[in-house]
Amino acid sequence: MAMTDEPDKEARKAPEPDFAAQVGAKAARKLKARRHATPGVWFGLGMMGLIGWSVVVPTLLGAAIGFWLDKHSPGQYSWTLALLMAGLTLGCLNAWHWVSKEDQAMRDEQEDSDE
Repeated sequence: MAMTDEPDKEARKAPEPDFAAQVGAKAARKLKARRHATPGVWFGLGMMGLIGWSVVVPTLLGAAIGFWLDKHSPGQYSWTLALLMAGLTLGCLNAWHWVSKEDQAMRDEQEDSDE
């Protein structure tokens, strides 16, 4: 009889997680997931479009101004090519700025949610 009592005592010693605590933890995880939802496909497409336009607009603007300058004051060098490259450079820097800003915002949000 002593042998059968020992396993029961050991089973009683191990603390069992409270059912209400488990349900509360799951509910808290679900609420946190709803508050910090991962961006969907549309967010990614929108960001891609934003970055694309931030490169395209200065590039085309530089090309248009360069074309106008070439028509009104022709010279040895092409204003179109020079301003096209300047616009492309400016657009790429603009896109880099947007991407780094979004990356920093995501990192800050992740650090806030970890706390």
